Amino acid sequence: MLEYLERIYRRKPALIIIDIILLNLALFISFILRFNGDVFNYLDFTYFMLISSIGLIILLFSNLYNRIWQYASIGELLTIFKVSALINLLLVFYIYISRSSFPRSVILINFMTEIFMLGALRFGLRLLKDYSINNNLLVPRTRVLIIGAGDAGEIIIREMNKHPELGKKIIGLIDDDLGKANLEMHGLKVLGNRYDIPKVIEKYAVDEVIIAMPSARGKDIKEIYNLSIQNDVRVKIVPGVYELINGNVNLSQIREVKVEDLLGREQVKLDIKKIARDVEGRTVMVTGAGGSIGSELCRQIARFKPWRLLMLDNYENSLYYLDLELKKGFPDIEIIPIISCVRDKERLDNLFASYRPDLVFHAAAHKHVPLMEYNPGEAVKNNIFGTRNLLEVADRYKVDKFVLISTDKAVNPTNVMGATKRVAEMLVQAMNKRSQTKYMAVRFGNVLGSNGSVIPLFKKQIATGGPVTVTHEEVTRYFMTIPEAVQLVIQAAALGRGGEVFVLDMGEPVKIIDLAKDLIKLSGLKLGEDIDIEITGLRPGEKLYEELLHDTENNISTEHERIFITRLEEIDDAVLKGILDSLWLESRKDNSPAIIRLLMELVDTYKPNRRNMSELGLPEFINEIAST
Repeated sequence: MLEYLERIYRRKPALIIIDIILLNLALFISFILRFNGDVFNYLDFTYFMLISSIGLIILLFSNLYNRIWQYASIGELLTIFKVSALINLLLVFYIYISRSSFPRSVILINFMTEIFMLGALRFGLRLLKDYSINNNLLVPRTRVLIIGAGDAGEIIIREMNKHPELGKKIIGLIDDDLGKANLEMHGLKVLGNRYDIPKVIEKYAVDEVIIAMPSARGKDIKEIYNLSIQNDVRVKIVPGVYELINGNVNLSQIREVKVEDLLGREQVKLDIKKIARDVEGRTVMVTGAGGSIGSELCRQIARFKPWRLLMLDNYENSLYYLDLELKKGFPDIEIIPIISCVRDKERLDNLFASYRPDLVFHAAAHKHVPLMEYNPGEAVKNNIFGTRNLLEVADRYKVDKFVLISTDKAVNPTNVMGATKRVAEMLVQAMNKRSQTKYMAVRFGNVLGSNGSVIPLFKKQIATGGPVTVTHEEVTRYFMTIPEAVQLVIQAAALGRGGEVFVLDMGEPVKIIDLAKDLIKLSGLKLGEDIDIEITGLRPGEKLYEELLHDTENNISTEHERIFITRLEEIDDAVLKGILDSLWLESRKDNSPAIIRLLMELVDTYKPNRRNMSELGLPEFINEIAST
């Protein structure tokens, strides 16, 4: 029956005929209501001819038939109102011109009756469809509880009602807003606040919980998640604001809860106009484009419509897939993948001469702390001299802005990676003093889900049955999501005037062992029963606690509440050049003790870990470090 009615509603001629019949029926009913059933003494056959003619003209030129009426709503009702009003106005006009004997008192009644008759059949189809959805016993029903009676929750309800084939039955909503208690949305009641979740799950036999709060803080999501995971209930989530760049929510985006969601913070507020002035219509280069940060930089920069996007990386596989993704998503932008290494200065010179980039985001670096402890020469070649190559080429070809992606490990470094990144910051500051290009650096901490982060490692260990390895129970780190970090980098670049080292507000630190516990829980496993955590000891170069990214006493606020400028001591250019010359020679010889000694001389806050030196086979260096 429902399918037959839907087929009728897709045929305009059939609908017009039905509507003409309904207009005549409305007129007949209007006479009955006006004259208390004594119709035939007042009703003339010509009245039906008149209403049919006027109705046909209006209906043919209306947009009543451009709508899918099984999803009828207030907008469709307004259209019916307008059509009926116009029909009756023309009827009044005809009566006035022709001086017809048509009873004037019937007009208002007819207007209301037409709205009812035209709307009844259309909205009836929607009601029939909704009834069919809610009572279709042939489809397995997953009982769903939605957390959040806001815009995202409303969209989910509406979309699920349109797709009964999903087999979802929403039983109600949860919201902390006391003003929404016991209110309804699309016929579904707000059943309480977050603390009512356990009893609502039990009372209504809930199978699945969907957290529909894109702007929620991580601690709120974590609490809601912990309240929901009982009785084998599945918990899913609408992606956070960082994943919903365009602000759209749809069913395909609903996913399993990730550990990133439990640590997420408030939405980054961007100065879109300022960023657009820097990026739109210009040529932008991103080095290390295939990496976690570099690839997200490319994605977000593309949204600001540069004329050309140059993606440079020495690893072809990741760059290949990123190229496919962005060319499909941004066909109007000239996207050029470049296989190269920042160590190859001649190649960089040719690229800059050919493409003339306006902005450069330098994300290419060796960043794995333990690996760089074993390979300090490679860290120096890439992180220091690769950066210097780019800085000099950017100056030669008059790049407008150059942004170095730095790290919190450059603060009081205990490892080679952090020390080399601090030297890279020094180079940025030194170059800014003698160049027209605006050079700057942006520091931030760990990013969740990046290549080499603990999250992929923990997931792999959980998948193989464990144990999950944590280096120390007290190891604490600052975390951001990749999209959040990148948005702040782009914003800092827009704010930069040259010479700044920006630091990002990283929020509260997180214990790594707590991350491991959360990930185990998200995997549906129980700590101590299904899987264990093993403490393995600190790795070479690893700190127990990372330094705060900024000391408020040494920080300069910017116009963005999450971005600061740190005050750093400048080094004499002659001293910098002399030590760099020596570093270059020693790195080519792969002389680790000499490299570390020179880094300590250049970065006075660099204090290598004595245990690390012993593990690295440099026992002769221990006493020298101890004496410094």
